[in-house]
Amino acid sequence: MLKIYNTLTRKKEEFKPLNDGKVTMYACGITVSGEAHIGHAYQALIYDIIRKYLVSSGYDVTYARNYTDVDDKIIAKSHETGIPADKYAEMMIAKIDKEMRALQVDDPDIWLKATCTMDGIMEFIGKLIDKGHAYATSEGDVYFAVESFKDYGKLSGRRLEDAFESVRIENEDNKQNPLDFALWKSAKEGEPYWESPWGKGRPGWHIECSAMNMKAFGEQIDIHGGGRDLIFPHHENEIAQTEALTGKTFAKYWIHNGLIKVNGQKMSKSLGNSLVLHDLIEKYHPETIKMALLQTNYRGDINVTDTLFPEAEKHMTGFYKIIDSVYSAFGREGEGIDHQAIEASFKQAMDDDFNTAKALANLFGIFKKIKAKVNTGDKTAVDDVLVLKRVYGLLGFFRAEPKDFIEKAEPAERAEESTSSDIPSEVMELVKARAEAKASKNWPLADEIRGKITALGYTVKDTKDGAVVEKL
Repeated sequence: MLKIYNTLTRKKEEFKPLNDGKVTMYACGITVSGEAHIGHAYQALIYDIIRKYLVSSGYDVTYARNYTDVDDKIIAKSHETGIPADKYAEMMIAKIDKEMRALQVDDPDIWLKATCTMDGIMEFIGKLIDKGHAYATSEGDVYFAVESFKDYGKLSGRRLEDAFESVRIENEDNKQNPLDFALWKSAKEGEPYWESPWGKGRPGWHIECSAMNMKAFGEQIDIHGGGRDLIFPHHENEIAQTEALTGKTFAKYWIHNGLIKVNGQKMSKSLGNSLVLHDLIEKYHPETIKMALLQTNYRGDINVTDTLFPEAEKHMTGFYKIIDSVYSAFGREGEGIDHQAIEASFKQAMDDDFNTAKALANLFGIFKKIKAKVNTGDKTAVDDVLVLKRVYGLLGFFRAEPKDFIEKAEPAERAEESTSSDIPSEVMELVKARAEAKASKNWPLADEIRGKITALGYTVKDTKDGAVVEKL
């Protein structure tokens, strides 16, 4: 029995979709104002896995995901780069799509974009005005009247007075109440705009997702997902405007994934600690990245330390070496024995609120048994591997050829082994000191040490797999 933690009710609930056997699911996607980072990748990966697990459980799933392609940050990037906002957004969407596919995250069933939903957005806003839940100003802005929706705050648990303390105040002079949020923003000089009944302008962020949901699924959906940072105000505002319009429960289950921290700090551009997805894919195999991210239950925060990805790579390499030993000892043809224990333990973990952390923890015991079978000549190890590949393939694991994975994971280790014995210890100590200087961003010291290495007749080259030392 599948249970899901519902943010709205603050408890795990047995999953029962609105319509038997069918699931409608929407996840807030990326605002394409810059490079995709590890947080974007994590969120996309989580909801892709949830979709796949629901499908594997027998549900007919329709999964929609959006790109926010008109936004203040995108407009700022347009001004900075000189690229028109729509062209900049298109360029970034194409780049991010490519990177997500390289991470082996599948496309949703329905892609949605704000700029392709303008008629629906304006219709939605017009109906809210007619119902008395929104109002237009003389400047051409339209706001949602928060106090008109009595259940405001039910998702986040905030009272109106608490919300007031943290809400972003925009064009406060134009509002009837400081808590009211923008549904339509009047265009400023040099900004992209659409013609509307209220004048030239563009939608607010919150109304975009409500209108895109309405376009894809109608008035109600089963699952709405996103990062925990979206609970307030974004998802709270989505509920308010959608339920004010329809009078129905918008989403039955609200799911929120945790956030990414880097060495204990929240990842942000201002701190300069964002981990760009492109760089991670260049350095690590997609399955290594997934192993690192999925070892934490999706509702918990992930703390990215210097050892997170190397440790994940070490574990995955060990698993692939065991698979390779099975193939070498017995070939790849099994005897048709379906070892149900592997599938049962996986299902038990995933039925408990998609607990990938528990599912991955089970792998260590499974591979220990497989390794023992290889050592005793038990050919049923092949069947174990076949079942393992089928079951854990849902999470994106064990799709690679073992030798290919091992080859990608270990070149730096082999380079160190091949050079450390041939190169004087004095040079290797300098190489280590230079690495420490680079890690602490002491670039002048790193350059000084490189000069000392050169003076001793050696050169050090930085590659994506680490530093390589060679004799001049």
